[in-house]
Amino acid sequence: MSIRQKGGQSTKKTGPTSPTSSEAPRDGLQDLQQSAKSALTSEWDYKLALFLITTIAFVTRFWGINHPNEVVFDEVHFGKFASYYLQRTYFFDVHPPFGKLLFALMGWFVGYDGHFHFDNIGDSYIKNNVPYVAFRAMPALLGALTVPTVFLIMWESGYTLPAAIVASGLVLFDNAHIGQTRLILLDATLVFAMSVSVLFYVRFYKMRHDPFGRKWWKWLLLTGVALSCVISTKYVGVFTFFTIGSAVALDLWGLLDINRKGGALSLPQFGKHFAARVGGLIVVPFLFYLFWFQVHFAILYRSGPGDDFMSPEFQETLSDNIMTANSVGIDYFDSITVRHKETKTYLHSHVDRYPLRYEDGRVSSQGQQVTGYPFNDTNNHWQVLPAQPFSESDLLGHRVKSGDLIKLRHIVTDSYLLSHDVASPYYPTNQEFTTVPLEQADGDRFNDTLFELRIEGAKGKADFKSMSGHFKLIHYPTKVAMWTHTSPLPDWAYKQAEINGNKNVQQTSNIWYVDEIPSIPEDSERMKKEPRKIKHVPFLKKYIELQRAIFFHNNALTSSHPYSSQPIHWPFLLRGVSFWTQNNTRQQIYFLGNPVGWWIASSLLAVFAGIVGADQLSQRRGVDSLDERTRSRFYNSTGFFFLAWAAHYLPFYLMGRQLFLHHYLPAHLASALVTGALLEFIFNLDPVALEQNVDAGLGGKVGNANKKGGGTGAKRVVPAKERIGGQGMLALWGAAGVVMTLVIGGWFFFLPLTYGKPGLSAEEVVRRKWLGYDLHFAK
Repeated sequence: MSIRQKGGQSTKKTGPTSPTSSEAPRDGLQDLQQSAKSALTSEWDYKLALFLITTIAFVTRFWGINHPNEVVFDEVHFGKFASYYLQRTYFFDVHPPFGKLLFALMGWFVGYDGHFHFDNIGDSYIKNNVPYVAFRAMPALLGALTVPTVFLIMWESGYTLPAAIVASGLVLFDNAHIGQTRLILLDATLVFAMSVSVLFYVRFYKMRHDPFGRKWWKWLLLTGVALSCVISTKYVGVFTFFTIGSAVALDLWGLLDINRKGGALSLPQFGKHFAARVGGLIVVPFLFYLFWFQVHFAILYRSGPGDDFMSPEFQETLSDNIMTANSVGIDYFDSITVRHKETKTYLHSHVDRYPLRYEDGRVSSQGQQVTGYPFNDTNNHWQVLPAQPFSESDLLGHRVKSGDLIKLRHIVTDSYLLSHDVASPYYPTNQEFTTVPLEQADGDRFNDTLFELRIEGAKGKADFKSMSGHFKLIHYPTKVAMWTHTSPLPDWAYKQAEINGNKNVQQTSNIWYVDEIPSIPEDSERMKKEPRKIKHVPFLKKYIELQRAIFFHNNALTSSHPYSSQPIHWPFLLRGVSFWTQNNTRQQIYFLGNPVGWWIASSLLAVFAGIVGADQLSQRRGVDSLDERTRSRFYNSTGFFFLAWAAHYLPFYLMGRQLFLHHYLPAHLASALVTGALLEFIFNLDPVALEQNVDAGLGGKVGNANKKGGGTGAKRVVPAKERIGGQGMLALWGAAGVVMTLVIGGWFFFLPLTYGKPGLSAEEVVRRKWLGYDLHFAK
């Protein structure tokens, strides 16, 4: 990416005087300082545009932010999480904590106590006395600041004022960016942090002529902090890491070149550059990322709805935890009810038998059905028996322990749990679970009734306890784990859940726990609870467990959603998402981008790819269609923005989870940068010669290296105004004016769907169904 100084005075097109070898670097730096000081007084047009754009951004994001005064779409999640933070109640979410902590901070600022849990879309904020405007103001502030950040990226990259206005205008007047930043959602934080990361990296790269100086370190570390904010908000922030990392890798590759224009660096000098970037762009972000999890754990010390996602050991670190408070040691000959951790179904059996043949023609054992039942029932009662009987005089008081071989007797039917090498009803690769009477259980089927009890996280022969003793029941002869799932069996099993033997023993969905011990009298000494001490678990152990749970449940988000969409739909804006409706006023919030702006940006992405392809082909045939200066700027600068778009868009094709239109917002911002840059390229503004400018981004060149730090000598950085010299900008301004007129028209036309007011008549709704958008109230 070619990095140019911000705008400057319009002068005649004359080449700057390069410093001679006799000039000291200090003199060159003084020239730069004088040039920058002069630029400050001459960039009034950029500054005025920045002020106006920022003002309009705040107006468009904050106007009518109190409407609707009801819970909208995913506010049910992120508003709820803010309340949990304020009540110190542990919860589980698939996203990192940074963005949610910002909402909690805003609630704390206004004195909110977290009493409202955002349970349903449409719940009234007014009736429940919720400071929802303060919550919404946080993303609105970040969304408003994103617009001038885009402008600054273009300005710092040396683009002309029309190009900067078009790039920032595509975000400023985009209905999707506005709609997503006016609600209690995480995407405003994500997109702002992503844009700031790019801006800070641009600023860092502009300091490459003075490596290891104060400002060089400042912008390097600020880039790392911004990157940490991206990935600490959502894990898709790793795409921003890839974008910046790719530019850094190419930069380092250039520094390693012994024949580079600025002179070779010694390996120790290169090692300093490499270590600094690793520290600033990997180590620092990771430490900040860990810090937010430490804050997360420190705040959430009370038991809450997230307990079930964590191990018993983790739950013992939470106060008021029902599971650990109610846990009771289990002895042999106790009657227990066993419950699946994920589906909450009970291990159940009844006298009915499996059919001889299933619908696919496979044959069953016709044994007694063992199923999963969602309600408490006496058919859920199982007695724990030892594999080898105790003596008659010593039957009671033997504690069941992890690693024991046990039997389970179904009390109502007096039969014993068994698994064998017969296919289960739904899974031909999994084993059937059934029961057999005592004579078979003590006879030739004895081994098939043996199960190993494996308590999760147990050390040695740990005691088996109700509630807290999460375990896997492993069939001893065949080494399959008892498992269930959510698909109900047919009518012959009363639509109950299937229980089978899973050959993948490591699968986390094999975990069960004992819910009750109905055989223990309420006045038994075993039921008396001792004061429980909250245990301490090292931070890294808690962090790793939470990360595993987050990634597992993130990958499990594969169910369908009526408003989910595919990545191929996003650049063309083929469908949106219904956020909120109100029948009596015919008002609705429909999450949708500005179709005009998105189509223009997507078209120019294709134009960029076409130009690159044509240029490569022409070079193969010996035709140099672009001069060296133009090609350098096109590939290094616009190419960097295109890489940012591709890195934030293409990986979604590899994901199997639920996807929505808002996942495209970071990529859309990058496409806006490409659009502004390409608009300037199309109107053929001659870039300054490479030796007159400081290049950055993808494969930029480096100036003369000084002996000590491996940097460059001071170089004259040519502003955009001086670069274009006497060239007329009328055509560029005209093109920018046409683009912005169309974009503003599209923005205004879809405003009622973005702000949720006013309500539209059926005819007005139909006029906005450009691509068959599934809008409400079209009749």
